[in-house]
Amino acid sequence: MAFTNPYSVGLDKNPANYTPLSPLTFLERAASVYPKHTSLVHGNLRYTWAETYERCRRLASALHKRGIGEGDTVAIMGFNTPAMFEAHFGVPMTGAVLHSINTRLDAPTIAFMLQHGEAKILLTDREASPAISQALKMLEQTITVIDIDDELAVGGELLGEATYEAFLADGDPAFAWQLPQDEWQAISLNYTSGTTGNPKGVVYHHRGAYLNAVNNALAWSLPKHPVYLWTLPMFHCNGWCFPWTLAAVVGTNVCLRRVDVNLIYDLIADEKVSHYCGAPTVHNMLVNAPAEVRAKKQHLVKGMIAAAPPPAAVLAAMEQNQFDITHVYGLTETYGPAVLCEWHDEWNELSLDERARMKARQGVRYHMLEALMVADPETLIPVPADGETLGEVFFRGNIVMMGYLKNEKATNEAFAGGWFHSGDLGVMHPDGYLELKDRSKDIIISGGENISTIEVENILYRHPAVLEAAVVARPDAMWGETPCAFVTLRADAPPVSEADIIEFCRNNMARFKVPKKVIFAPLPKTSTGKVQKFLLREQAKQL
Repeated sequence: MAFTNPYSVGLDKNPANYTPLSPLTFLERAASVYPKHTSLVHGNLRYTWAETYERCRRLASALHKRGIGEGDTVAIMGFNTPAMFEAHFGVPMTGAVLHSINTRLDAPTIAFMLQHGEAKILLTDREASPAISQALKMLEQTITVIDIDDELAVGGELLGEATYEAFLADGDPAFAWQLPQDEWQAISLNYTSGTTGNPKGVVYHHRGAYLNAVNNALAWSLPKHPVYLWTLPMFHCNGWCFPWTLAAVVGTNVCLRRVDVNLIYDLIADEKVSHYCGAPTVHNMLVNAPAEVRAKKQHLVKGMIAAAPPPAAVLAAMEQNQFDITHVYGLTETYGPAVLCEWHDEWNELSLDERARMKARQGVRYHMLEALMVADPETLIPVPADGETLGEVFFRGNIVMMGYLKNEKATNEAFAGGWFHSGDLGVMHPDGYLELKDRSKDIIISGGENISTIEVENILYRHPAVLEAAVVARPDAMWGETPCAFVTLRADAPPVSEADIIEFCRNNMARFKVPKKVIFAPLPKTSTGKVQKFLLREQAKQL
């Protein structure tokens, strides 16, 4: 007698028990349940969730009238403004894919992305018009341009056929948008900030965006109605999925066009900001602001830090300044944060320095990341969890990208062996916590010994005169490579010499790890706060 699985008979998907997962449902719910709650604050502007939902539907309708539909790309060159937030909902409401462009890119790179992503419409802030106007001249195809004419923009000309507000006025506030037929349908396109060759287009789907939006709320224990300050660029991994998270928890988005430490403290005080995200460089700015500026903040604020491994010294300073910091880690290919330094209550009994050291570890997988490991990149065999054996970091799960747009070779290489290869090197501690040691391209091999640039940087940050530090490999005839440190000193620091920094390092680390050369200079950074080490490596080669 053949066995029949009783659970396979008459139990099928239908609209009553299956709806594709999409973060668009968070917006509809927020507007339905809390229509009068403040959704966005931008200068003198105040919108409610009902108003934001209406504006997003108008945007979707206006795009639909222009023929935008499933599989089309709508690009946006925007700062952290209401238009940028609304695009995260209005564009995918049409079935189209949102391509957010890094506002600090040059014209040739922007042109490549618009061409490669086949953008049909470009929403662009007039403050970005110098680069955009050049990029448009380099394109083979014609793109419809809509200007975001924001009253807080500084300079710039109008390039398009209509302003964003006029474009919205042409849309239907009751537009009947639809969920995607398949939750694996693309929702956004984010290009990596490659240092060699053309950047790769990372494709996200509705399911992953939905899951990581919820992940953020769980990882951060976000309460209902947080007041969130947009220090993190929304173009970066779609703001680490936080536009969708903020709709899920019905928060208030406090917009910020540019990172200005005085304005940040003003907004924290005036709007009673409770949460924000940012790279270590943003946190470093906050704790090194003048005392009279820091005094504006009278309440505990929760920050999330990622984009680059944070120095323990910065984390300790944040705690001393009444910032409760959560450390996360991820990549563009993992929808932003995918790993969390989950805190244990018993760690509160540790000293300040020990707490900072524990918090500097990247941690454990997000709730909705299925698997995380540190393994040999060739065999995919996990390394011992001894906190010492170096391996590559691998991810697996629903919050890993669909792949790289039009780049099958790079996609297959990234997914070889059924895991996503991050290119990051780290160790696994006995308690199951990941700690990054370097990017594979950044590790220094000196006389056959591996030197973690992150480890050396952490020591440099302990020096009282050091504001920022970065370490790269410098070619050496005897050792192959030796560490070269680039250091930015605090404005109020007493005179410090190269010999002083080297002696400090000798007293705090193994001799072979000590930088042989120290350069005092500002550090070149990307718009997301990552130090551009490839530029420093080139400089070190010339020394």
